[in-house]
Amino acid sequence: MIKNEKSNDIHIYQLKITLNGVEPPIWRRIQVRSDITLLQLHRIIQNTMGWSDVHLHQFIIDGETYSVPTPMDSFEVIDEKNRTLNQFIKKEKFQFAYEYDFGDSWYHIILVENILSPESNIHYPVCLKGKRACPPEDCGGSYGYDEILEAIQDPKHPEHEEILDWIGSDFDPEEFDLDDVNKILSRIK
Repeated sequence: MIKNEKSNDIHIYQLKITLNGVEPPIWRRIQVRSDITLLQLHRIIQNTMGWSDVHLHQFIIDGETYSVPTPMDSFEVIDEKNRTLNQFIKKEKFQFAYEYDFGDSWYHIILVENILSPESNIHYPVCLKGKRACPPEDCGGSYGYDEILEAIQDPKHPEHEEILDWIGSDFDPEEFDLDDVNKILSRIK
């Protein structure tokens, strides 16, 4: 809980981002500044999870939808470029959702684990930990990803070679490289 906070104070939010519908879980633990916009958080999630940012996305916070509005929206979308995290997050254990790729519907649960004071020797955003590789883009959502995992783990599967050609023979669903993620995040100002 934020105590005796001035409205312009910067805090650090420790967030756990979990990809819903995939077992075993794929997740990342990151720390971000409280004054970043939802658009900036979108870019951080893309880099941290391993997505390519080639599809639409949205945040769902307290029943409201935040994204980049377009004339083709069939419901009200609030512009994420003008909303900062500290406008929503007031206490630990707050949860909200992030959906990426409306076709595959990769739904992420974002949990505020801690609210901390910034440390001067740390560049934010930073990834503290994570588990498992991000699914490949356009693989058919969690159901399609399960089929891919089944095929690549069974050399006798009829689609084994075809799928390995598509995703790359070096794809390891258990791999997560914290150092690589933090190198990418270190370029974010």
